[in-house]
Amino acid sequence: MWPVRNVVFVAPYFLDTTLRFVAAVASLDGVRVGLISREPEERLPDELRRRLAGHWRLDDPTNVVELSAGTRALARHLGSVERLLGVLEQIQEPLGAVRDALAIPGTSAEVARRFRDKALMKTELARAGLPCAVHRLARSAGEARDFAARVGYPLVVKPPAGAGAKSTHRLDDESDLGEALEIFGPSPAEPVLLEEFLRGAEHSFDSLSIDGERLWYSVSRYLPSPLEVLETPWIQWCVLLPRELDQAEYGDIRRAAFAALDVLGLETGLSHMEWFRRDDGRLAISEVAARPPGARITDLLSWCHDADFYRLWAQLMVWGEVELPERRWAVGAAYLRGLGRGQVAEIEGWSEVSAELGDLVVEARLPTIGQAAAEGYEGEGCVIVRHRETSTVEVALRRIVSGVRVVLSEDVAEGGA
Repeated sequence: MWPVRNVVFVAPYFLDTTLRFVAAVASLDGVRVGLISREPEERLPDELRRRLAGHWRLDDPTNVVELSAGTRALARHLGSVERLLGVLEQIQEPLGAVRDALAIPGTSAEVARRFRDKALMKTELARAGLPCAVHRLARSAGEARDFAARVGYPLVVKPPAGAGAKSTHRLDDESDLGEALEIFGPSPAEPVLLEEFLRGAEHSFDSLSIDGERLWYSVSRYLPSPLEVLETPWIQWCVLLPRELDQAEYGDIRRAAFAALDVLGLETGLSHMEWFRRDDGRLAISEVAARPPGARITDLLSWCHDADFYRLWAQLMVWGEVELPERRWAVGAAYLRGLGRGQVAEIEGWSEVSAELGDLVVEARLPTIGQAAAEGYEGEGCVIVRHRETSTVEVALRRIVSGVRVVLSEDVAEGGA
């Protein structure tokens, strides 16, 4: 029987996925949850709102001073705070700073910064002899041009504290670099991160750690890479989770990924790593995050293992114990992205494709007519398939993205059709 544990969860915005993590923590026996957010409590779903033991609204939950004050306020209401949690990339370092200040167990600000600052991360990994992209933190246009002259094009430019592929751009020549320098305006106060453009197959590596032990992992494959998806709005893309992970092809990334977590200092939590298999077979670590994965990979892991990974993460972070799941299925997601601009006007091909795939489809979140075009790379809809054989899932994914077409139009009547 667990003692009662008071948890403060920081969710700046009430995003659907974030609230699923909040609900998972609130559903645990013996847990009282206080929530910190920018949004008012009234915007929470009624069922989740009833489960909370408190709510505190802040203008900026990423501000350490505000976050500390909000956590102290909820501590007075709850009686204490034993865990301070959040899943968004941009709040990991502020969470660590408040944990340090209030003596709350969990990842420290120093460790969180090594994950959040991608330039520092790559420096630490390279110093340890781990494979990663050639990079430079440029504090001026001159430094950026020097790096480009040494490494050559194409390059990738992004902010040092970026998340995933957001705000990431490919540079093919000096003209592209000049435009990027105008946008980012690198300076000592606001440097920009430049990297070689990695060529090869892009993957992710998700893992679970308890007290520094690396106990579980998963590999995913992107088809095509997220950067290509961002740069080409009409591409419909996929994430594939193979069932078999014990092949020799994953041995080197498992060793490198676990070594990277040792270097960066993660003790307990889920982590998400982006990595490449270069065209010549060598590895390259792109970046690592000390948080659960995005792009609905948490859902895919749940389908892959017949386990609720939202609840598993909650148990891990609150109690530090989980039952490690068995990988039973190959699973994949096809992300449906509209062609055109405006709102969803039509969905072509789904009836034929869904009839063909049958029971392979375990979840389908199709766009609705009149729905606004999505701003992010996850697109307007998503279809998840699974099967015992990885090859069957890959064929199904390719059938979806080739056979289903989301048409966008600026002429859709308000309210749908």
